[in-house]
Parts: sequence; C-alpha cells; structure tokens
Amino acid sequence: MVMRIRLMTRVASAALTFTLLQASAAVAFDLKTVKVTPRVYALVGALGPRSYDNQALNCTMGLLLTGNGAVLIDSGASTLGAKLIARKIASLTDQPVKWVINTGAQDHRWLGNGYFASRGAQIIALARTVKSQKTYTESHLQRLKGLLKERLAGTRPYYAPNPLPGNSARLELGGMKIEILWPGGGHFPDDAIVWVPSEKTVFAGDLVFNDRLLGIQSDGASVVRDWARSFEVMAALAPAHVVPGHGMPGGLAKARRDTGDYLAWLLRNVEPAVSEMEDIGEVVKRLAEAPFRRLENYDGLHRKNINLTYLQLEAE
Repeated sequence: MVMRIRLMTRVASAALTFTLLQASAAVAFDLKTVKVTPRVYALVGALGPRSYDNQALNCTMGLLLTGNGAVLIDSGASTLGAKLIARKIASLTDQPVKWVINTGAQDHRWLGNGYFASRGAQIIALARTVKSQKTYTESHLQRLKGLLKERLAGTRPYYAPNPLPGNSARLELGGMKIEILWPGGGHFPDDAIVWVPSEKTVFAGDLVFNDRLLGIQSDGASVVRDWARSFEVMAALAPAHVVPGHGMPGGLAKARRDTGDYLAWLLRNVEPAVSEMEDIGEVVKRLAEAPFRRLENYDGLHRKNINLTYLQLEAE
C-alpha cells in the first residue's frame, strides 16, 4: 500500500512538472521590440517554425505612431496572439490602435483582425490581398487547429470590410502619409508592402525574410521569378529602413543579402540546369551548398527551394 502511494505520488509529481514546464515555455515566449525610428517599431517573433508555444507568431509585425493614433502592420495568427501583440503595443505607447493594415494572406498577417476590430480599429487591405486571404482561409485555419489547439479558440476570419481597389492606395493619419503598394508576386501572389516616406521605412511583409531563409510555397503561390522582380520594385523606393515579414529590421543592404541575393542565386544557378535538362535530383545535390548557410532554417528549406524553383522554371 505504501509503495502504491509512493508510485502515485511520483506519477502526480511528474505530471505536475510536465504541466509547469509547458506553462513556463508558453510564458517564456514574447515578442521583441525594436525601435526603428522615433515613430516606427518592429515587433519581432520567433525565427523558427510556427509552434504552440510561439502562438504561430514566427513573423515580424510593425507599428507606426502617428499624431492621431497607432497603426499596426499585420495582426497575428489568432485572437490570443493578437492580445499578446496588443499588450506589447501598450508597453510602447498610450496611443490606441486606430488602423490595422494587412500586408498579406498568410495566417499570421491577418487572423488577429477580429480582436483589434472589436476594440475599434479599422482594418485596411488592398482588395487583391483580401481576395487572396479568402482563398487560403480554410486551409490555414485547419493547419492552425492542429498546431494551436485550444489557443485558437475565439479566432474568426475578419476581412477588411472596405477593401481598397487597384494595386496601390495612399492614406493619411495624424499627418503621416502611408502608401500601400502591390509590388508583384512574392511569398503569396497578392501580398503588399507599406511605404512611409517620412520615416524612409518600408514594411515589406513576406516579401523580405531577414536572418532566416525564405520558403517557396509548394502549391505554386510563390513564383520565384515574380518574387525577385518584386524585391527590386521595393528596393527602388530606396528605403533607409526595412521591416521584414520575418526576422530583425535593418537596411536595404541586409534585406538584399538575406532575400534579394538568394532569389537571384536561385534563378542564376537553376535556370541553366533547366535549359540543359539536367536531372533535378542531380541539380539539388550539386547546389545543396550555397553561400546562405548562415540563415536560420537553411537545412530544412534550401533543397526544397531548389526543387521547386526547377519545377517552376521547367514549366515556363
């Protein structure tokens, strides 16, 4: 009887320890804040894959402080994630979030919209971006259900109620001029960027991955040639500051090193192999070592990116 009680005590203790470790991991995750200019912040999430612990916030969002309220660039992947973002904003400013601008269709760009809308924020996006969000809503929610489990509770799709027509829009809040631009295809085909001339800052969304390797979508959403062209459209703005969709903010040179140069490398190295009808397996093997190993997630994504680039160029 005594042994049974001791065994039950140990089991209970182990279960409690596991629960506490889970809670500790969840509490440990937080967004990093980086002051880019006196009126611009980056809210930087995890560099690795989405997870339960990081609330699928393996992304970077942006914050603008205008003369008449704050503007959030992208709203997170869930209501719970949006609350974390809101707490972080509250630690930086007393300004309420007046606007939320969505740059893209991927879950962590916009599934937190409903929370901010319930707090009085206006949700803004280009019509083409909203159309793309609707295309991917169900598949992204299904993936998040398996990942976030109960942490997805209360998350409902909320799209910009008055999507902006065309490929660009000019807005102003509190004297700050803001431009939303569609540069061409990128990580998703209808992703936009946000340009703030007074701050010489571009919020590049998923057009730019800093510090980690970009991933090409296997469903054809990411067209490498279009993405490379779109990067140059963004670069032509000559921003002093680039707030990426993933990773830490930096200058244009950093964005080029981590994203633009990689896209150019893929095209430059894979295109001749396609023209010569080289076996795709041999191409992947030959190009497996590239000068981008410094980037996070290289081992998990680089070979796949070569493979998908080959198939895309072959189909042209």
